[in-house]
Amino acid sequence: MSVPSPQPTTTTSSSSSSALTALFTDLETRFQSTTLDPHRWYILAMATLVASPDPETAQQLYLHLIQQAEYTSSGSRQALVRRLRETLVKCVPIVGVCKPLEAILAIGAVERDEDKDYTSTRPGWQCDQANHDRGADWLGKIYTRNLEGTMDLFAAHKDFAWISHEITYGLYLSDRQVLDDLDTQLVVLPAIMSQNLRKETHWHIRGTRRIGVSQADVQIICDCVRRVAGHFGVVLDRVPSVEEVEGDV
Repeated sequence: MSVPSPQPTTTTSSSSSSALTALFTDLETRFQSTTLDPHRWYILAMATLVASPDPETAQQLYLHLIQQAEYTSSGSRQALVRRLRETLVKCVPIVGVCKPLEAILAIGAVERDEDKDYTSTRPGWQCDQANHDRGADWLGKIYTRNLEGTMDLFAAHKDFAWISHEITYGLYLSDRQVLDDLDTQLVVLPAIMSQNLRKETHWHIRGTRRIGVSQADVQIICDCVRRVAGHFGVVLDRVPSVEEVEGDV
């Protein structure tokens, strides 16, 4: 049974349904030219939308996706929401909590009752040794030989080193219950780059290369981020190019 499309609550002109549909189609098409699983495109789309000036456009991405053939059953839509929700959870340490809240509330407003998923991924979480080890392992994969030098930048600001190890990476980014390593970088790099952040974008272009994504595919990922930023009129003039980072990989 097909799912009706509730009327969207987003009203800004830059986020009209037709413009967003064109945007989503463009992103999906660009991903088809990569060696990555083309179905991962919506992870990048969600991360860039939630980092944008209009995170409620997450609703339009959800509505766009559930019109596709693979989401005709309630179970498939619940599985989709779990991936979208985990994307938003992983965006919390990157963009803050408020924009992901706006996004998930906008999605929740148009979910059918039978599609609502009441599972939770982190009940009983503790900041223990296992959490530290998970975070340290993922930090090591992304930063490799640069990890010690990067953490040394916070020698006089140790709270930020602790947050990075225990919260950003331990609690959020190293959790693999829903999203894998590549999915996680398709959250982190786009969400950071969307904010026009120079250093962190460099680190995560480099980190995405280090987990095995080709230079050509990272270029397409960054092109997609710029495409979304352009939709919202956001200029990304501080971030490095993939080519500039390549010598540091």
